[in-house]
Amino acid sequence: MSNLIKNVLLNNIGQDIFIQDGLIRSIGENLNIVADKILDGTNKAVIPSFVNAHTHSAMTLMRSYADDMHLHNWLENKIWPFEKNITEEDVYWGTRLAIIEMIKSGTTHFNDMYWHYNGTARAVMDSGIHANLSSAFIDLGNEETSKIQIAEQIEIFNNRHEYSSNVTFTLGIHALYTVSESGVLWARDFAKEHNLKIHMHLSETQREVDEWVEQTGMRPVDYLDSIGLLGPNILAAHVNWVSEDEIKRLADNNVGIIHCPTSNMKLASGVFPYQRMKDAGLRIGLATDGVASNNNVDMLGEMKMAALLQKSNNQDPTVMPAGEAFYLATEGGASLFNLNMGTIAIGKSADLLLVDLKNIHLIPNHHLIPNLVYSAHSDCIDTTISRGNILMENGVVDDEEYVIERFQNAVESLVDNYSKHSFNRK
Repeated sequence: MSNLIKNVLLNNIGQDIFIQDGLIRSIGENLNIVADKILDGTNKAVIPSFVNAHTHSAMTLMRSYADDMHLHNWLENKIWPFEKNITEEDVYWGTRLAIIEMIKSGTTHFNDMYWHYNGTARAVMDSGIHANLSSAFIDLGNEETSKIQIAEQIEIFNNRHEYSSNVTFTLGIHALYTVSESGVLWARDFAKEHNLKIHMHLSETQREVDEWVEQTGMRPVDYLDSIGLLGPNILAAHVNWVSEDEIKRLADNNVGIIHCPTSNMKLASGVFPYQRMKDAGLRIGLATDGVASNNNVDMLGEMKMAALLQKSNNQDPTVMPAGEAFYLATEGGASLFNLNMGTIAIGKSADLLLVDLKNIHLIPNHHLIPNLVYSAHSDCIDTTISRGNILMENGVVDDEEYVIERFQNAVESLVDNYSKHSFNRK
């Protein structure tokens, strides 16, 4: 399959881009190449698509369910009880809806951690997007539960070839405070044996850090270092409450860091120390977190939140300029997962967006990247291309209405089965 994008703005120059077998094969003016499909790029600009580096995609099922709560109360008294009723089919439709939202807002790769791995994987394959997927490992210190979950992780890993190349298996340690030490050590050893990435929450709240210090006498990053878990295969989300020494340890071990500004602000978890992380040379990506704590998976909005938060917190408008926020959502995120995307060049994966330069939010186009970071909405995105496959054209995702209908049915069934808990309608 081949596509030819004609007369699209790339680096302020009208260009043609030829795509074949999922890769960008040629870039130039007035390319005379035969293609299966021609896309008119007139009045459009092309940019790399986004990488959403930390999600719980099926939590679309809980959008607006439990808002305005502290993290631990939110998890223990609202989210985890509700999730006990969720089935694989619920996860499938919840993830399908999240993926449509991602496609419409420009994401073509996401990194997910949730229950019912097969439901998420099927949703990815049926949608044409690509993702790193991990099954949530939470045993709450129960050794028997830990054994069961380890067996499930091994089974998923052994069956990973049943899924398409769009699905990459990743280990998921929910957090140090929710996983037994034996479970953490198993994940460490299994990841090293099979060269796997480990996706985890780390030092998200001050309470989490304080309780870990009280329990172990060590801060979380120091503990991970002491057991030999830190390394480039670790993808740590949030990482708000870290000392200078911990930042150095993370940098020395080339740990991948994932910033979730909206979720951090909504749950009042803390402020990510971006400038200190950047100065230490850490690899950083950007993410929305789950819909229950954001309440969307829109990376355009996330870039704006990230930039404004850092400027406000540092009382310095020069901190995290638009270009840096855009980098975190594209090339920075791609680097965490060793993806051949995030920039537009010959040989790169054709993970691309066409943005409508006539959209009111992009007029006038003095500077495209600041417009995208500070002004753009998802309706600015006209076309979304994932590994050369067109997932959205002219703002239309083919099966959107069908997915919404099935998703609504799944939610209604869940609410009926869980009637003793009511939705928070604040």
